[in-house]
This record gives sequence, C-alpha cells and structure tokens, in this order.
Amino acid sequence: MLARGEGCYVFDTEGKRYLDLYAGIAVSSLGHAHPGLVAAVTEQVSRLIHTSNLFYSDKTAELAQKLCARSGMARVFFCNSGTEGIEGAIKLVRRFHYGKGSCERQHIVATWSAFHGRSMGAVSLTGQPKYWEGFGAPIAHVSHTKYGDLEAMARRLNDQTAAVFVEPIQGEGGVLPAPEGYLAGLRALCDKVGALLVLDEIQTGVGRTGRFLASEHDGVKADVVVLAKGLGGGVPIGAILVGEHCAGALPVGTHGTTFGGNPLAAAAALAVLRAYEEQDLAGNAARVGEHLLSKLRGLCEKYPAVAVAARGRGLMCGLELAADIDPRGVLGALRDKGVLLSTAGDRVLRFVPPLVVTSAQIDEGIAALDEVLSAAPRVVAPQK
Repeated sequence: MLARGEGCYVFDTEGKRYLDLYAGIAVSSLGHAHPGLVAAVTEQVSRLIHTSNLFYSDKTAELAQKLCARSGMARVFFCNSGTEGIEGAIKLVRRFHYGKGSCERQHIVATWSAFHGRSMGAVSLTGQPKYWEGFGAPIAHVSHTKYGDLEAMARRLNDQTAAVFVEPIQGEGGVLPAPEGYLAGLRALCDKVGALLVLDEIQTGVGRTGRFLASEHDGVKADVVVLAKGLGGGVPIGAILVGEHCAGALPVGTHGTTFGGNPLAAAAALAVLRAYEEQDLAGNAARVGEHLLSKLRGLCEKYPAVAVAARGRGLMCGLELAADIDPRGVLGALRDKGVLLSTAGDRVLRFVPPLVVTSAQIDEGIAALDEVLSAAPRVVAPQK
C-alpha cells in the first residue's frame, strides 16, 4: 500500500522505497511532490477551486491560451479525463458534419489494437474485443481497420465517414509506434474524402515522446487532438483541442461538463507546462528515452528467449516478452526488488516513467529487470 512519493520514487506504508517507472500509467509527468506543482495547487486551493464552466476563470483562460500556442490549435474544451475527451470528440465530429447539412456522415473509423477509454463511446472505438465483453452492443456506425495499413483505411473511407480516430503510438495495444508515413497518409486520406482526423494523444502528449505532441515527429496536424494523463501531473484534467474550422461544431448546449477545467486542475496543468519549459521535459524525454530503448534492446540481445522485442519513442517504451514468459510474474518479481512497471497488450512491459527521470534511475531499473529476466517466471500450463 503506497503512502507517499518523492521525485521518481514512491514509498509504501512500511517505508519501503520503489522506483516508479510507470508514473500512474503515464500520468505523474513531474514525478511525485514536485515543488512547482505542490506550490501551484496549494496556492490555488486557497483562492478558488471550482466555478463550473458557466463562468470564465483566470487560470483556465491562461491554460487554454498556452495549450493552443503550444499545439498550434485554435480552441480547447476542458474535461476531466482522456475518456471524456474521446467521448466529447465523438460528439464533436458527428455534430461538425451535421452542422454542414451532412446528417448521414456519422461513420467513425478506428483501428484494431487501439485503446481509447472505457465509456460506451470510447470503448466502442477501442479495437480490442476483450474490452467489449458483457456490455452489449457498441455505439452504431463504428468500424476498425488494421493499424498501420493505409490501403485498408483507403478502402474503408468514403463520403459517409465523419472521422478517423488513431493513436500516434498504440499504448494499451502493446506500445506500437505508427509506421513511418502512416499518420501523414491518414491526413491525406481524410482530406480526400472530407473526414476529420482525430489524434488520441492522451498518453503520448505533453512531451512524452520528445515533442509536445507525438504527431509533431511526423509533421502532421490533426483537426482534433485529445490530451489528458500527464497534462495535470496527477490532477485529473483532459482537453479537446480543435482547429478554428471545428470551433463551432459544438454550440452552447450541445456538450458540457461540471468539473472540467476547474481552476484547481488548470493551475496544476499550468505548473506542468512551466516545468515543461524550464526543465526541458521534452528534451529529457528524448535523451533519456534513447538511453532506455538502447538498454532494452541490450536485454533482448542478452536474453533472446525471454525478451523478443524492444520498441517505443522517448519515454514511452515497451519490452515484449516471449509467449512462455509470465508478464505478471515479472512485474511481481520487479516489485519485490523495488521497481514498479505496468503491462501493455498481452505480454509487453510498459515503461512510461516521470518525464524528470534520469539515466541513472533508468539504469537502476534495468539492473533489477536484468536480474528478474535471468530467471524469468514461466507461464504455468494448465493441467489436463
């Protein structure tokens, strides 16, 4: 049971220290108890916590301006999470075409292995049937194509397509970066048929891959971008960013939120953006991420029967384990050694540490992982 944190470490109720290399699933972008974030949230609590978005607040307005300037987008709608951001984006893209007189343009294309959230709308876009089980029919007019396959996407898109939703790097799908040219190809295909391109940068955004948005690596600008996770450094906040051409897609009364973008969450996000600039978080993610990926590739060379692939970008990396290795057992053994990780997909160890992590701390985690992989727990075959 965890009780407190400091930097890239957390401590349990018995005082044991753990190196945090998963950051609450890519959320704690500044690590734990970051002085700037603590000061900003503490100060804001004493001033104004909540107003609802029926009123403007100074922190929320400042955050909107900074996010638009940083991302190159024109407008922003604040919510509480990535799932809410995706849900709002689904409504936005359909209402966009409705507002132009194209009521029939409702179809949304997503990709297999994707993960977009756990509400009914978001889970309908999530291209993993295991997340659908037991919840009845998904929302209508949603289909999926193979991630990275532009030809399949081209066959699917038509004048009934409202939008394409895609992650620049599939997170829950197994830390799968988009193939070179894929995002640019999607942009061209969407432009050809008049569909909107929605980039789910919930996990990849705010510097995690070495740029503010992962799509910047490919020079691609979306119509809609969804941010969350690391934006608030641990305080819940999400954001839907749009280009000016989408600004009127959700007129007053068509969408809303009670808590979204409250002054407290906005103050936290502003503290994250200040640290992003002052501590060069994107640059650190690029440099330390390259070091991390090289170390993971070294483990694949050292234990080819255990670790079969290493991939990722910046501080979003994955180590794929062999089919007969028990990933949960590996996580447990690492936890016993004082290192926290999470999984992605069926058998990928996911590394999404705080953006302030150092190369020395990466080496500390890799040393523990090396020991675990040297005697990696195997999957226990069911008895006949």
